Amino acid sequence: MNDAAPAPTPAPRSARVRAPELIGKGGWLNTGGEQLTLAGLRGRIVILDFWIS
Repeated sequence: MNDAAPAPTPAPRSARVRAPELIGKGGWLNTGGEQLTLAGLRGRIVILDFWIS
């Protein structure tokens, strides 16, 4: 007799949600004038600071 617990069933996969491009009236800060895109930042660690004046 096998007393091992049955293997857990995997959770159902959820739909992927794509993030929208970040567009604002102030533009990107501290980028040397370069306009960044999410595609260009893919695979990198990015810190966003949403500053509201």
